[in-house]
Amino acid sequence: MKIVIIDYGLGNLRSIEKALEYIGADAVISKEIPVIDSADALILPGVGAFRDAMMHFETLERVVKDAVSEGKPLLGICLGMQMLASESEEGGIHSGLDLVPGRVVRFPQSELKVPHMGWNSLIIKKEMPLLKGIKDGSFVYFVHSYHVSTEEKYQAAVCDYGGEFSAVITNEAGNVIGTQFHPEKSGDVGLKMLRNFVGMC
Repeated sequence: MKIVIIDYGLGNLRSIEKALEYIGADAVISKEIPVIDSADALILPGVGAFRDAMMHFETLERVVKDAVSEGKPLLGICLGMQMLASESEEGGIHSGLDLVPGRVVRFPQSELKVPHMGWNSLIIKKEMPLLKGIKDGSFVYFVHSYHVSTEEKYQAAVCDYGGEFSAVITNEAGNVIGTQFHPEKSGDVGLKMLRNFVGMC
């Protein structure tokens, strides 16, 4: 069983790889289409701007969508989660992968600091394999200014920061998952989720 962390030029690849190594998973970082195509599961990390990410990702979009259509698990983290959505309003309107219907929007102006940075607690909305054994109210680590606005049926967990926003999203088939927080930076809770993701493979 092989997990490929997709290298498209943006993202905290090594920290995710180290977390997966720590839990005993077979993970590699690659941007090569044959390697991605041969994976049992994929992880899409991301740090930076949506438009830049989608431009870098252009050559890999087809192979990832093919993997999803075959039922392979795909986990998007932070910006990687936002890329799963239909579109983003960051720096203009830009198309996403459209694997989970929704739009990436900025936090509204308020007294709260943006980016939303640090530990915050999850409000679990529905059961799913990634969240197996994760308690409602568990704390995870966020760093983001934008979030995915989507229908409730695609939200597995939310977080409150001047109002609820999507913290974990999933497609209807359940094999595409996004976490707005960083599991690899979220201590034992995040490692438990990564173990759960490996279990999905």
